[in-house]
Amino acid sequence: MNLSLNWLKEFVDISGVSAKEYSDAMTMSGSKVEGFEVLNEKIRNVAVGKILSCERHPDADRLTVCKVDVGKAEPVTIVTAATNMKAGDLVPVALDGSLLPTGQTIKAGKLRGVLSEGMFCSIEELKLTKHDYPYAAEDGLFIIEEPCKPGDDIAAVTGLDDTVVEFEITPNRPDCLSVIGLARESAATLKKPLKLHTPKVKECGGKIEDYLSVGVSAPDLCKRYSARVVKNVKIAPSPSWLRERLRNSGVRPINNIVDITNYVMLEYGQPMHAFDYACLDGNKIEVRRAADKEVFVALDGTETELSASDLVIADGKKAVALAGVMGGLNSEITENTKTVVFESANFAGASVRRTSRKAGIRTESSGRFEKGLDPEMTEIALERACELVAELSAGETVNGFIDVYPAPLPVHTVPFTPDWINAFLGTDVKASEMLEYLENVGIKYDKKKGLLEIPSYRADIESKADIAEEVARFYGYNVIPTTLIRGATTEGGLSKEQQFERDVEGWLTAMGLYEISTYSFISPKYYDKIALPDDSPLRRSVKISNPLGEDTSVMRTTALPSILEVAARNINYKNPEAALFENATVYLPKEDEYELPDEKKVISIAVYGGDSDYYTVKGIVEELCEKLDVKISDVKAETENPSYHPYRTARLYTGDKEIGIIGEIHPAVAAGYGVDKRIVAAELDFDVLFEAASGHEKQYKPLPKFPASERDISVVCDEETFVKDIENDIVKAAKKLLEKIKVFDVYRSESLGSDKKSVSFSLFFRASDRTLSDEEVDGVMKRIVKALAEKGINLRS
Repeated sequence: MNLSLNWLKEFVDISGVSAKEYSDAMTMSGSKVEGFEVLNEKIRNVAVGKILSCERHPDADRLTVCKVDVGKAEPVTIVTAATNMKAGDLVPVALDGSLLPTGQTIKAGKLRGVLSEGMFCSIEELKLTKHDYPYAAEDGLFIIEEPCKPGDDIAAVTGLDDTVVEFEITPNRPDCLSVIGLARESAATLKKPLKLHTPKVKECGGKIEDYLSVGVSAPDLCKRYSARVVKNVKIAPSPSWLRERLRNSGVRPINNIVDITNYVMLEYGQPMHAFDYACLDGNKIEVRRAADKEVFVALDGTETELSASDLVIADGKKAVALAGVMGGLNSEITENTKTVVFESANFAGASVRRTSRKAGIRTESSGRFEKGLDPEMTEIALERACELVAELSAGETVNGFIDVYPAPLPVHTVPFTPDWINAFLGTDVKASEMLEYLENVGIKYDKKKGLLEIPSYRADIESKADIAEEVARFYGYNVIPTTLIRGATTEGGLSKEQQFERDVEGWLTAMGLYEISTYSFISPKYYDKIALPDDSPLRRSVKISNPLGEDTSVMRTTALPSILEVAARNINYKNPEAALFENATVYLPKEDEYELPDEKKVISIAVYGGDSDYYTVKGIVEELCEKLDVKISDVKAETENPSYHPYRTARLYTGDKEIGIIGEIHPAVAAGYGVDKRIVAAELDFDVLFEAASGHEKQYKPLPKFPASERDISVVCDEETFVKDIENDIVKAAKKLLEKIKVFDVYRSESLGSDKKSVSFSLFFRASDRTLSDEEVDGVMKRIVKALAEKGINLRS
């Protein structure tokens, strides 16, 4: 935010305060100053001159010798090649020893034998433009039409006798993106009175309802919409004082109506827009969501295809503005405009930011809306604009004011707790002094209720800690005494989730796995390498707008290709075997591409070499789940995942939630990585494991006092029968006495049949209060055999 100190003086008396002192004071009170520029430092000894006479140079046809009154005792002589001047004109004269904004130094010297005591200046040489002075010649001398006299400093005449202070405004203080907001801070900082003006509108008659109606069909994106109509508009350049303030604030002057909207935006921080009333079909304005694939052309010619997430200002037929971003080419103010509609509204910051990014249009208006503005500001800004219309004789304001404000902001209050504030800050500030600081920034105190009423433009103040910050700012951070920490301090430590993550890493490392770390951004080609189908939702990735290259252009939605890259690299480095894991993050985009993606943690594992196979990784995962106190309730075969072997892959569950997938990488996928070895991988959902493990208190379990009884059982079943299903049937039939079950053999032979297999289990039985008798164990075994027989699974003979 660039602040003109000349403009600031309208609200706060800063006489006697240098730019350096002002900048230091504002920074110390919390309004950080990036720097300041004294505009007339680069222009010296340039004065207004009145041409007294013009005569042709005696020895040069293209030169003119002028006598010029520059406010001194005697006129000076200027030799010039310009042709657009005459006697009586006021022009800028760079005298002997002068410095121009271009960096050029002017010295007196002879031109074809005639002494020239300086130089006439064009607007270009003063670093001014036609926008600053529309009447000035582009090629030729700057003939001044502003009120001035010979000898006046040109910097004062052109408004360059100003200092511009650049502020870095934090996102929580959008109220300071205005001259009045910074004036309020300046007054409180310098302990000076704040002089504010209440706009007064001179109406000309008529009824606004006869001209316009306004509807808001998206109140969630438009909290308030205010409008006024101005007729008999006279489009013309703005007066010099207004153009100078806009220019010094970094805004280009255009014409009186557009300049008024920009001026009010800078003064009050409330963006405004002006529509050509003749371009509004149906004499109505509708604030609505854009239609899907609706095309909009902005004032700068940018064409954007919109969606229902975008908010537009429309008339009876078409969109005429992107809400909070830019007006449309189809309703711009032109020289022929006779009636205008002034808009002053409050739009949702997130909506404005999405649309601004989509359209690729960044404006002063969108930058303000994105930070969240005060809806109470729309009315006073609109009144100020109409007041300026009358002041500039730019038109006549129709009677009435349209204001759609369905949910006005309630008054926000915070308890006033001076003792707590002193304890919090380590200060001893009187309550009356605190109230003075607060009242200087618009915070009122209700003594009866003991509450502070927070002004609507200070949405950043939510609690007593924020009040303490206000007190500290104006009491002075630099005078708060240094004290030792008092009271309770924050205990350090890890959150449950952080500790769980470390436990996972610790157990996997203890099992001999090496932890790896890979980039979260990958190439879209990685999805091809793991044979991901073209219609897989995992191919929809968050795209990086400024990637280092195609290999790092999207955020990964699966961690599998990353760990396979590392495994393949180690195989190529001739490392015969390795067991790897990563606590990886994947990024799943939402339907709205402008919303941040869901970030999920995934534990990925890859093992190759030695005798490793599916059961190796299954054992690692089972051991990990046991250590984390996560019960694996079911294991189901997975045949459809193209990245894995169709007959050596399974999905694991705890309750009704999927833990993840374990399996051998499909040989074709492995070959794509240049690998002819078996790689077995696993992808586990960190959140599911954490949720399943959370809330389980470790219970002390003493070593068994009574011996266990072991039985082996071999059964014959169909080839398609899952061993896990048999285990589940055995556990269900054995009930509480079965302590552990273990598969120790799977056998196939011609004698069993081509569609049969034999599975052998070791069963361990134990009671906690007694030694089991053979009769008890035999009874359980009979129940097991009967239950299996009912499923067509018989004892192997």
